[in-house]
Amino acid sequence: MMKHMSDIDLTNKRVLIREDLNVPMDKGTISNETRLLAAVPTIKQALSQQAAVILVSHLGRPTAGKYESKYSLLPVANRLGQLLNQDVQLIKDWHQGVDVQPGEMVLLENIRFEAGEKSNDDELAKKLAALCDVFVMDAFGTSHRAHASTYGVAQFAPMACAGPLLIQELDALQKGLKNPEKPMLAIIGGSKVSGKLQVLHSLVNQVDKLIVGGGIANTFIKAAGFRVGQSLHEPDLVEEAKQLIDKAKQAGNEIPIPEDVVVATEFSADALAEVKAVDEVADNEMILDIGPKTAAFYAYIAKQAKTVVWNGPVGVFEFPQFSKGTQLLAEGIAEGGGFSMAGGGDTLAALAQFGIEDNISYISTGGGAFLQVLEGKPLPAVTILEQVADR
Repeated sequence: MMKHMSDIDLTNKRVLIREDLNVPMDKGTISNETRLLAAVPTIKQALSQQAAVILVSHLGRPTAGKYESKYSLLPVANRLGQLLNQDVQLIKDWHQGVDVQPGEMVLLENIRFEAGEKSNDDELAKKLAALCDVFVMDAFGTSHRAHASTYGVAQFAPMACAGPLLIQELDALQKGLKNPEKPMLAIIGGSKVSGKLQVLHSLVNQVDKLIVGGGIANTFIKAAGFRVGQSLHEPDLVEEAKQLIDKAKQAGNEIPIPEDVVVATEFSADALAEVKAVDEVADNEMILDIGPKTAAFYAYIAKQAKTVVWNGPVGVFEFPQFSKGTQLLAEGIAEGGGFSMAGGGDTLAALAQFGIEDNISYISTGGGAFLQVLEGKPLPAVTILEQVADR
């Protein structure tokens, strides 16, 4: 059992909180605040106890050991200051310690600027641990990574515990996956089968219907014997997709193949979209969305489901002419009224775009961690909290 932050007296203690503030940015402006807003209650709880709060997070994928201004957390520090109605200083050089008083908060600069973060370097982890009396792991979105700021620091901090957001995420996933109400639907979208192969194998025996979308669906369309033209797909995984289709049938489940698709001859916001039957895709065309018949059928499946797990859109929803499939499916989930969980950056962006966040039972802040739980694999950052709980 992990220690919970809510069970610890944080008064006058130095509290290092690992949050996932990896928000999408557009020319230096935060374009979606979901992860930021999700972290605020934990921060407020610590500040209300007069803790001296030190926040740590990553942003994007900078080159390790190198400062890159476009990955600075300064916009995040400024926005957090507005949300909390107090000054939030961004600390670039924190290695010799940080001056923060009870009831105050600072944010360390992007932890991925540090060369030892991703390699879980002991020296970096010890420096982070030296900043605090209590380490709080609250970043579900990075809990599948054994990094210095998610795993190593828990080994060396005087006390380590789970934050409210992390616990909330794990509880929701437990509800959706441990004893899910049937029928259960999983939607797994994205560009590559290879990145989500394990989760597809894991889910195919658990769910009643498994909808695949995006580039993943194209590989399955090819596996079903149809041409995919210039579409993004993985030819070397066509056989694996066939096996998954057969595996689903043997389990009495189904991976439906699109009946119609939306195609174009170029990948751009100005591309001319055309609806075609799945067996009519020309050699110079690429599939960029599911067609209206398929979208209506998928939305119907979603409405009937009592449990829905969703990770990844079913088309290039960023372009209006290829967004209808994802929108109809999302609306189907929203109207169904079953227990629904959605996770992953693109999924969150789609929910925001179609304005249906309030109709989803639980929106996860994590993508990779969400998938890892679906695969049935342990999360390293959770495992270490359990191991050091008696400290």
